[in-house]
Amino acid sequence: MDTYKKMLEQGVKQLPESTKKKSRFEIPKVLGHIQGNKTIISNFNQIVSILHRSPNHVLKYLLKELATPGEIKPKSLILGAKVSASIVNSKIRDYANKYVLCKECGKPDTELTIEKGISYLRCKACGARYPIQK
Repeated sequence: MDTYKKMLEQGVKQLPESTKKKSRFEIPKVLGHIQGNKTIISNFNQIVSILHRSPNHVLKYLLKELATPGEIKPKSLILGAKVSASIVNSKIRDYANKYVLCKECGKPDTELTIEKGISYLRCKACGARYPIQK
């Protein structure tokens, strides 16, 4: 039994750091700048692709939470107000917690479904399903 523990410890030491991470879901920080009275987020498409949600769904949530107008351009998101990156990052994290991460297992392997007019978040990893706000 002692040789097993020694071999196990030795094997764990040889693992690369990337495999020791518990989370494989990391949302990139917002990249952008303020131009006049507008905020331009240049990596919006990258963020949306990592969240596996439609750009319009994420946009609608952000505009409501930030109480500002905005629109999606081919390579960026333009918000109609000066908004700091930390606030936008916080709102995107809130979105992920509400509409992406499973409340049961915490994995991002979910999808939004609508059944009989009710929106559900269904986890592909553990099978959990629960209603969410539109």
